[in-house]
Amino acid sequence: MSETVIGEARMLIDGKLVDAQSGAVFPNIDPATEQVLGHTADAGPEDMEAAIAAARRAFDETDWATDHAFRRRCIEQLSAAVNEAVEEFRRIDVAELGRPFNFALGSIKSNLAPFSAMAELAETYEYEQSLPGNAGVLQREAIGVVGAILTWNCGFMLWATKVIPALAAGNTVVVRPAPETPWGSTLFGRLVAEKTDIPAGVLNIVTSSNPAVAVALTEDPRVDMITFTGSTKVGKQIMAQAAGSVKKVLLELGGKSANIVLDDGNLQAAVGISVGMICVSSGQACGALSRLLLPRSRYEEGIELAAKMFGGMTLGSPWDEKVGQGPQISVAHRDRIVGLMEKAKEEGARLVVGGAATDDEKGYFIQPTLFADVDPDSTIAQEEVFGPVLVVIPYDDDQDAIRIANNSIYGLFGAVFTEDIERGLDVARRVRTGSVMINGAPLFGIGPFGGYKQSGLGREVGLWGFEEFLEMKGISVPARPAA
Repeated sequence: MSETVIGEARMLIDGKLVDAQSGAVFPNIDPATEQVLGHTADAGPEDMEAAIAAARRAFDETDWATDHAFRRRCIEQLSAAVNEAVEEFRRIDVAELGRPFNFALGSIKSNLAPFSAMAELAETYEYEQSLPGNAGVLQREAIGVVGAILTWNCGFMLWATKVIPALAAGNTVVVRPAPETPWGSTLFGRLVAEKTDIPAGVLNIVTSSNPAVAVALTEDPRVDMITFTGSTKVGKQIMAQAAGSVKKVLLELGGKSANIVLDDGNLQAAVGISVGMICVSSGQACGALSRLLLPRSRYEEGIELAAKMFGGMTLGSPWDEKVGQGPQISVAHRDRIVGLMEKAKEEGARLVVGGAATDDEKGYFIQPTLFADVDPDSTIAQEEVFGPVLVVIPYDDDQDAIRIANNSIYGLFGAVFTEDIERGLDVARRVRTGSVMINGAPLFGIGPFGGYKQSGLGREVGLWGFEEFLEMKGISVPARPAA
């Protein structure tokens, strides 16, 4: 297959596909080869200013927020255009992120449903309800201008869970894609400009390699809300920046999710799902089940099984259909992961498989890595590695497993494997995370997604995610005489 990918270099600002006003561009680097895929407009503060002004004007001066049927039609147009461009999105994902070709399509297709669902919700949602006792009206309305700051590891999904719900709820949006993966978003910009009737200024996409441009978005008082997915460290910075104008913030941050295998659980399935999550995404997924908790009675059996699965994982070019794990996103990220693996060895973890970067001349590759005998308080068990590193921790009984799972600043995701569903539910109820799946039952797209503790604020997906982008207004009226 051809590995040539040509992405959209222009931004979408005020209804037009434009270059940066300065003419500046930045390179889009292929993490598998370290070659330049192409270049993308490198916005400066003046471009972000134009985008925010356009979004503010579109919210204040058009009927986008109140014409629900029109919003539905526009989002349906975009949904149709995205469906037609699925293969182009797939190739961009492989090229700029390094997601294996065989898995990229499934990743995109699994996130198509929210487009049509949000389009329908835009028109059918009950924006006005009666207050109790018929004392007035409870009104929900769009918040205003939303700044959406996207991370690099799951851009298409974030369009489905952030940008489209914000638009469907009647907001105007300024998107700042991660500079590591700009083309997944600029393609949306081209589709909006060429395939939809979305009015100028309603959606703006500003690409930049300069972090100050994102700061301008979070600090601007004309922006009413920020939604962000990324690291907890950056999430805290965004909260501080947004505090000056008391913006609402919706944050989906880091995770160190525990996969609890009870003594009667299906070990093959449990280990397989952790290994799969760790390798297919190169560990670059906030919900990856990166801590595998095994009962002492099955501990060595589980380690042996995990080692075998890791040994069967093929690492290499994401374009190769036999490959199950691609590269890390950048040299800096690869080197950070290597540092954490070295720290794990120093702190006494037993290295079973992997444990280093590969010796490839090009590409940011790390060996699939398995650590056993991991202290629950150690660095490798506490920090989000965001790489292909699985740690195995033994436990004594159900209560001990729950204690270890909750021993984290994070609380995003988790899993329980058991033949006794009631027992699994009891454990899941006591794990302090926003989501828990039992025996691999699919959750994303069905329930709300978001975290406890330092994993974030608010929820995404479905009605829960849609309502995050609405304000609530109570309007009381004097008692009215009976007719």
